[in-house]
Amino acid sequence: MSRKKKNQFKPDYAVLPGDTLKETIEALGMSQADLAERTGRPKKTINEIIQGKATITPETALQLEKVLSIPASFWNNLERNYQESLARISEQSSLEKHVAWLKKIPVVALIKNGWIKKHNDEVQQLREVLSYFGVATPASWEDRWMGEAQVAFRKSKLFKSDPGAVSSWLRMGEIVAQKTKCQPYDASKFKEALNTIRSLTKESPEVFEPELKRLCAEAGVVVVLAKELPKLRTSGATWWFNSDKAIIQLSLRYKSNDQLWFSFFHEAGHILKHGKKEFFIEDSVVSEKEKEADEFASNFLIPKHQLDGFLRANTSLSKTAINDFADSLNIAPGIVVGRLQHEKKLPFTHCNDLKCGLKWKDAA
Repeated sequence: MSRKKKNQFKPDYAVLPGDTLKETIEALGMSQADLAERTGRPKKTINEIIQGKATITPETALQLEKVLSIPASFWNNLERNYQESLARISEQSSLEKHVAWLKKIPVVALIKNGWIKKHNDEVQQLREVLSYFGVATPASWEDRWMGEAQVAFRKSKLFKSDPGAVSSWLRMGEIVAQKTKCQPYDASKFKEALNTIRSLTKESPEVFEPELKRLCAEAGVVVVLAKELPKLRTSGATWWFNSDKAIIQLSLRYKSNDQLWFSFFHEAGHILKHGKKEFFIEDSVVSEKEKEADEFASNFLIPKHQLDGFLRANTSLSKTAINDFADSLNIAPGIVVGRLQHEKKLPFTHCNDLKCGLKWKDAA
């Protein structure tokens, strides 16, 4: 039977090392002057240590060890713990002034997704969120996500509308990328991987997800499937973690396999066709590069000449015809349905049962 580890006690006060030193010499019947003489330290220095105006240096700790027969490590630890306590008290006071910043971040959703822990104390919750982002203060978050260093992120319409939600979602991509071991990016290997991944569209999530991630990692691309957050209306994002590692981050915004796979190949198009310094998050903004990525995904999954041939040969788009066409392409039939609906060859109310619904395993 396991027991939960209790939080370590962190007092809101700091014990002066000088108090312990004073008690020690008094117990030995030694005065401050005696201690100064025996250690060779000025009386003023000993008095300042006892009053907390001077620190116990490693040199002084060694001298105290000889005179008082108490290890230098004891005095060094006493001083270190005292300084750390002072720093924590100062940080506590500073963070208390910034708890309102939490309103910018979808804290409840991050907790629900299991990305951070819940704390009843506001300052502890603030520490938890800052730790999630890998920054020390709200000001550091502003510099990291809103400053000049992230000008690419801020070009997105979504980022401008809710930077807290967007940065929270993208941060999960960074965390996964940091932990994922990848081969250095290789465009040729990535193209080869995409050909294999194309056939995975017919598989269930239990089969395709680990294979998708493995094949991409071997080509230098981290694939991240991250739950949606409130006010974050995007199906995917692409950016470079460093020059050797790209990130494709996907959500299940549309909850169907045709949309997920189109989003994946769309993001793959950005990686193959566009620069390593660029950032793409799918929003309502249509640019030439987004059109290029759309075209790449469409033609990679269903080459236009093959689609045209299928349409010429099938004036009535039956489920049987769609299934046979999908089999000939070695892709999921739902992808064919999605393409036909997008090109207005098939009503959006038809053949949706050929698509596969997707949902998170641990959705709360």
